[in-house]
Amino acid sequence: MPACPSCHQKRTLLTALHVAEEVCAPVAHRQVVLTIPKRLRLHARFDRSLLGKLSHCAWTCIQAEVRRLLGRDDVVAGMIAAIQTHGELLHWHPHLHLLLTCGAFTATGDFLELSELNLERLEVAWQEAVFALYLAEEKIEPEVVENMRTWQHSGFSLDQSVLLPAGDRAGIERLVQYMTRCPFSLSRLVKVSDTGQVIYKAEKACCRSFPDPGGDGLQAGARRNYQILSPLDFLAEFTQHIPAKGSHLIRYYGWYSNKSRGMRKKAAEAAGSAEDVEDSSATVGAEEASSSRSRQSWAMLIKRVYEIDPLSCPQCGGQMKVVAFLEPSQGEVIEEILRHCGLWRASAPRAPPDGDGLVQDLDSAFLDSPIGSPDQADQSQELTYVDIDTFLATF
Repeated sequence: MPACPSCHQKRTLLTALHVAEEVCAPVAHRQVVLTIPKRLRLHARFDRSLLGKLSHCAWTCIQAEVRRLLGRDDVVAGMIAAIQTHGELLHWHPHLHLLLTCGAFTATGDFLELSELNLERLEVAWQEAVFALYLAEEKIEPEVVENMRTWQHSGFSLDQSVLLPAGDRAGIERLVQYMTRCPFSLSRLVKVSDTGQVIYKAEKACCRSFPDPGGDGLQAGARRNYQILSPLDFLAEFTQHIPAKGSHLIRYYGWYSNKSRGMRKKAAEAAGSAEDVEDSSATVGAEEASSSRSRQSWAMLIKRVYEIDPLSCPQCGGQMKVVAFLEPSQGEVIEEILRHCGLWRASAPRAPPDGDGLVQDLDSAFLDSPIGSPDQADQSQELTYVDIDTFLATF
């Protein structure tokens, strides 16, 4: 995840395009969200390798459940896992968002549909897999596991409420953008006070219990929909979500894994069927061309998000192209272009400010004025000279 929100947004859009156009098959998909108890979250904060292992545990449970429901062991589902570590108020909340096919594929590529998963059975499998992982990694003791089994609310949860019909590429793009979004949103940064305190609001207006910043995350804090953070606390809450260099927050499994897609591509090329090769080449060529165009500049990304083509001429509607990049130091070239377009406005050199001071002294102004009473003096106005550059710098 890049630290710059703009760079992260660009990567998010490119990832969504890649998944929708090059990875996902034209079948129905659903989103599955998996969480773990607060008691286990803190370990993943100091050992980030647990995040990838939790993702693998989720795939193991999903694959077993899909095969159990279909009654076949020779099928494989397609799954994309996105690891998120943030909650609404930037607190540490590791969880998984899964983009899962509504069914599984056979070895020959036939798709077997599956209406929905058995969440009760899947939640039990997810809980046992997480316990086994934490015990194997020596993060907790068996006594802790036995104690957590007695909890009325286990803290493990699953959700599969989001369903995308077959062929809904636009829906897949939006969902992947949500799954890979930046943990920090500038639109929710309400205010930065004079002392540097940051007021950050939650995504939803309703008040809920969020853990207090700087705590262990085990206690539910006061019900609220905003958080006030000191400068250092804000930096600590934000930077804890920056992953280690080289870590993977998006993982592909089963039918969507890099190995599986590569093997299918090689098999199609080795088959030698002219029809298959032609159809595959046309499809792949179109996807690669679209993906390549999307990666050329921000223009295609802006068009997809805001439905406005920045390279469309506002006069004739024709397609414009970038011919050069101008730097601020190229003043003569900029002036020549603006003169040609009739947009150049020459400005006379500005005189230097008065060296005697920027603010007239009110007492001296009072002595030199015909004002004869304090009441009249109160009605006088103080004259202030403000340099234009200084004035503009305040905005």
